[in-house]
Amino acid sequence: MPRIRILPEILASQVAAGEVVERPASAVKELVENSLDAGAREILVEIRRGGAALLRVIDDGSGMSREDALLSLERHATSKLNDLSGLAEIRTLGFRGEAVPSIASVSRFRLVTREAQALAGTEISVDGGVMRDVREAGCAPGTLVEVRDLFFNVPARRKFLRAETTEAAHIEHQLRLHALAAAGVRFRFRKDEREVFDLPGGMSRFDRVRWMTGNELGGELVVLEPTREKGIAVEGFILPAAHARKGRRHQCVFLNGRPVEDSAISRGLAEGFRGGLADGFHPCAWLWIELDPALVDVNVHPAKREIRLHRPHDVRDLLTRVVREGLGKQEAVNRPPMVSQAPSASSPRAWPAVLPVQRSFETMEVSVGDFSSPRLAEQPTEAPALPTGEATALPFRYLASLHERFALLESDDGLVLLDPRAACERILYERWLQGASDRGVDSQTLLVPILLEPGPRECELALRHRDEFARAGIELEDFGSGTLRIGSLPEFLKLPDARAFLNALIDDLAAGQLPGSRWAFESMARAMARRAALAESPRPSEALRLLGLLFRCELPYCAPDGRPTLSEFSLRELERRFAGGRPSIP
Repeated sequence: MPRIRILPEILASQVAAGEVVERPASAVKELVENSLDAGAREILVEIRRGGAALLRVIDDGSGMSREDALLSLERHATSKLNDLSGLAEIRTLGFRGEAVPSIASVSRFRLVTREAQALAGTEISVDGGVMRDVREAGCAPGTLVEVRDLFFNVPARRKFLRAETTEAAHIEHQLRLHALAAAGVRFRFRKDEREVFDLPGGMSRFDRVRWMTGNELGGELVVLEPTREKGIAVEGFILPAAHARKGRRHQCVFLNGRPVEDSAISRGLAEGFRGGLADGFHPCAWLWIELDPALVDVNVHPAKREIRLHRPHDVRDLLTRVVREGLGKQEAVNRPPMVSQAPSASSPRAWPAVLPVQRSFETMEVSVGDFSSPRLAEQPTEAPALPTGEATALPFRYLASLHERFALLESDDGLVLLDPRAACERILYERWLQGASDRGVDSQTLLVPILLEPGPRECELALRHRDEFARAGIELEDFGSGTLRIGSLPEFLKLPDARAFLNALIDDLAAGQLPGSRWAFESMARAMARRAALAESPRPSEALRLLGLLFRCELPYCAPDGRPTLSEFSLRELERRFAGGRPSIP
């Protein structure tokens, strides 16, 4: 008896579903792409319980006849691909003919469809891949697909679904991508009987991007003018380098109308910023690229997320140039006008003096960014009294700063280097821990709440850890449509740009750099201290005042992540270095 057998049709469809339908958002993606391929001008998506209980997609596209509706439930049945030559020039979003039968094999499935010229439509019911009913139905032109109890017959897959809010956030993210790709189509999204958004058709790409980013960030969008070269057309929008984020979640790239991911495109974006991005950060961008379908292979990933470009270097080089030109034009617009004044003949030409911005830690208890009293006086050479408790003189004398990054101090034993940023992290970290262990961190209610729009998935992650944020003195709540409302911040934390601090913190969480469901408060405090110190890096010239606060900490000699705050080079070590190993001459 042969050991190799052909899989039953239903089992083969369920295996395919494991590749095509990873989660409810995958089913939404496939169904919405079918609607767009059918020429829909309006698409409504409804979900319940994160899409696991109900997922309904309604469109006003071309619809199907009874015969085509039955064929659409057969594996590898498609109207979008006829022969091998068509596979090399894919112009539609879908083409394999696997999505609909795969979804129907793992759900309670209903399809209602009608062509515009037909008098009646067709309704088909399928239960776990088994056809239950086929009949005529009265319906509007277009197609309705209803998916109930996704993975009800594959419990091994169902148990891997995440929380309902997480799955709903992934669906919303997917719909936002398609809404950007097809700006002329009306998109409506309802979640648990509540309308999340209703985007009218006919919007421009710029309006769609502004809707996605919010009006505040939308005002900073840099327009990349449409450019065509070597058969490749590029246009879109980017945000300045100051808004770069961890990961590439904020890069939306559409190739021939398809949301894609590609390393050559990401490299071209980054190179366009001329090295103006910090390590690990990626620019926010929304790009539309058009090229000959024969020059791209979209059939290299089961979910069609990744592609293979025939001429990746051409795409990368063009994108780099377009981004540089866009940033250059924006720089020229934002550059203040030069005021020229002819010097008098009797006096030498006077050049304007550039005075350094001086910041002070005088009011820091611990306060980062509270630099309300700038001073240009000579720096102190003796240690200040501690803010509270008994005044203690520190055994250091301030000498100078090194590249405005480190402080050079003199001790009784030699030379000491202070890292002000690491010291600030230690101070803030222990302040958070102390507040949380005592009576909680004192928070300051914001006169004007901060509205953050990190995206639906990031918003859901932050809300899942709302208790940890509250324990840290940050009041956070859902404001709807992927927006967070920040009502308060820790009283001792006075940041010049609280929005950037909070966005970076949420990015760390979304990028997986912080523990997920077991996010210990110590990890959160460590991340907040690092982000706060980066947001307003203390200057080395304030070293002695910072030391006065540092030596009140439990572990003053290291930052929360173990980096040293102070490094000492003794006189004996320095003499040995300069003497080349020989004894120094007294």
